[in-house]
Amino acid sequence: MRIQGIRGDLLQGLLSAASESHPLEFAAILREAGGLIDEIDLVAGTISGRESALMDINMLPLDTHRIGSVHSHPNGSLEPSEADLLFFSFTGRYHLILGYPYDLHSWRCYTVDGRPYELEVVW
Repeated sequence: MRIQGIRGDLLQGLLSAASESHPLEFAAILREAGGLIDEIDLVAGTISGRESALMDINMLPLDTHRIGSVHSHPNGSLEPSEADLLFFSFTGRYHLILGYPYDLHSWRCYTVDGRPYELEVVW
């Protein structure tokens, strides 16, 4: 399924969660309905650190509405690392990176292969 957008209130909530987790990384799984990212799953056992968040892929939800992942970069970078690209391959087709200072201008969406993807914010 091709994702068209993300709910604005969800994006604001994700940016807030990343800010509250700072300086540790925040990570979650994205879910969709009708081509719109509309909720997240927090994965049990996720360990947040200053350099990364570790998520046990065996704990990922098994359903057709899992579309990708979201995680923060406390250093402010909005570019995926090599570790991010590997993680993307296990968690879905679309991925958000939220960077410090966690405002509406400090996030990007990427496809599973690390290409930037234009994502509409739906208010």
